Parts: sequence; C-alpha cells; structure tokens
Amino acid sequence: MDDRLEIARNWLPRYTGMPLDEFGDYILLTNFFNYLESFAEQFDCEIHGRGRPMQAATNSAGLSIVNFGIGSPNAATIMDLLTARAPKGVLFLGKCGGLKHSTEIGHFILPIAAIRGEGTSADYFPPEVPALPSFKLHKFVSEKIIAKKHDYRTGVVYTTNRRLWEHDQPFLERLKQMTVIAIDMETATLFIVGHHNSISRGALLLVSDVPLTPEGVKTEESDAQVTRQWTHDHLQIGIEAMTEIGEQGEKIKHLRY
Repeated sequence: MDDRLEIARNWLPRYTGMPLDEFGDYILLTNFFNYLESFAEQFDCEIHGRGRPMQAATNSAGLSIVNFGIGSPNAATIMDLLTARAPKGVLFLGKCGGLKHSTEIGHFILPIAAIRGEGTSADYFPPEVPALPSFKLHKFVSEKIIAKKHDYRTGVVYTTNRRLWEHDQPFLERLKQMTVIAIDMETATLFIVGHHNSISRGALLLVSDVPLTPEGVKTEESDAQVTRQWTHDHLQIGIEAMTEIGEQGEKIKHLRY
C-alpha cells in the first residue's frame, strides 16, 4: 500500500467489519455501543464489526453510524479512516461533563469551538489553529433540536486525554479560568482531524455529569439514568439531522487555505 488513501480504504473495513461501499454520505459517530444497537434495532440493519475495535451499521436511507470507542486517539483514527469514504458530513453524538451552573444533566451542547488539551491534534496542526465545527452543519442540527422542543447551550468545550482528574484542584481551577462550558475526550480531536481531512463535522454533546461537585461525578448508576432518560432523543436528533441535511440543509463546502 503506497499512499495514505489506499491504507485508509483497507483499514476502514478492517477496523469496522463493514464493506467500504456500505458507508453512507452522512455518518454519525458515537463511543457508546448502545447507541449503535438502538440505531440497528430501529432500522432493522446489520451491526458489523462485533469483536473488532469499532462497530458500524448503515440503514436503508444510507445513513451510517460508527462506534469508534473512547478517547482522542480513537477519534483521530476514525476521522482519518473516513477519508476512504469522503463523507459529506459527520456528526459526533457524545457525552460531556457540564462545567457551568447553566449546564445541567440532560442538557444538549453544540460547541462553537473546542480547546485542544488532548495532545493528539498537535500531530495535525500547530497549536494556534482553532478546533472548530462546520457552522452550516451545526446550524441545521440546532434547528432539529428546537423542532424536538429541546433547549441547548453553546460554548467552548475543553478536550482532555485525562480521565481521572475530578479531584485535581489545580486542573479544576484552570478549567474555571478558561470559562469553558463542558469537558470531554474527543471533540477537539474530531474537529481538528476533520479540518485536516476536509470533512465537514459537528458535535452534539449530552451533559451526563457535573463533575465540579463531588456528588456530580459520573458513576455507573448515574450514567445508566442518563441513558434511560435522554439518549433516545440524543440519537433521534442526530438521525433526523443527518438524514435530512442533504436535501434541506445549506450546502456545506470545506475551504482549503
């Protein structure tokens, strides 16, 4: 395999178990298998990749979903591998920790930008390059959120490689100084690698915990409650947005500089 694209074309099916020609023009990304299971049950479609690093499915309308795992390196990997398909739009359905009094569990966040605290994105662009979503994609997603009679927040998300930081007081103080609205482990990487690969991208995040208070730190029990109450609507907004954007949304064009 002589070039990057040839490798991606070989590795995307290898990682996901789904043939390249089954990937659609629009793709949902998640790092929770239950999202993919719910998608497959709703559309009666096959789940590929059981036992592989990632799993994927595509419905009859040509919308695909990929469970790529957790963390910044996996986010970069899937955004690199998707160059094999050159999708027209990618939307990440992830969870995040709310860091403002105005962000409560169950709220949706459409990030206007992400701070690159994870390190992975440094392999793609210098630190001065901001991690940004594709505005027209987010604009269309926001319309779908409102149509579902949900509220949402906008703001800057901090993306980190660290997982156990909740009791690191200096780190918590830095988060407060940066005035970020939420924290996660993938968004900045997805935005930067999408930019690098000319892929239109966005993120619809669900606040699953409020980690600035000890009682707000996520547990297995609290996460299960979030799943029961809000993940259905989270997934449905993503499905409707990415199904209809090709017909109803403004044309998205990625500009190269």
